[in-house]
Amino acid sequence: MIELDAHLTERLHIAEQPGFLRTLATFLAHSGDSWFWLAGLLLLWWRGSDYWKTRALTLVVAILLTAGAVFLIKQVVRRRRPEGEWGKFYRSTDPHSFPSGHSVRAVMLAVIILGLGPLWLGLILLVWAPLVGLARVAMGVHYLSDVLAGMMLGLLIGCLVLLVV
Repeated sequence: MIELDAHLTERLHIAEQPGFLRTLATFLAHSGDSWFWLAGLLLLWWRGSDYWKTRALTLVVAILLTAGAVFLIKQVVRRRRPEGEWGKFYRSTDPHSFPSGHSVRAVMLAVIILGLGPLWLGLILLVWAPLVGLARVAMGVHYLSDVLAGMMLGLLIGCLVLLVV
């Protein structure tokens, strides 16, 4: 199973291939960064209507809880990231790859927005979330199994958050 994971991961790897797909993968890989989402949600909370303030606060709390869960799992599993040059910041600040925090966060956000609304945004995030995970594999900072496990964890956390709110 590990060999199949490594083989499929290598087939998706495009980090050293210049062109449109690499540019798109780079954009998508970064679009799931927690700082980006936290900054946007804090701005939405500060400037938004009560409708958006409630959603922004829910999502900020969910992102922070998700980060804690991912950190704990990474400390237990301690799987090294795939070899590569792209993503030096990620490699230096977090050398562990399982599960993909970006994938957890992306799916969790999509699930919560699908549940709370607006529906149009939830549908956009539903398309975006798996692309973030695939981009993380394409850029060489995760194995495919890291992303798949992250997506399942994001689905679980998103559903749990919806049960609580």
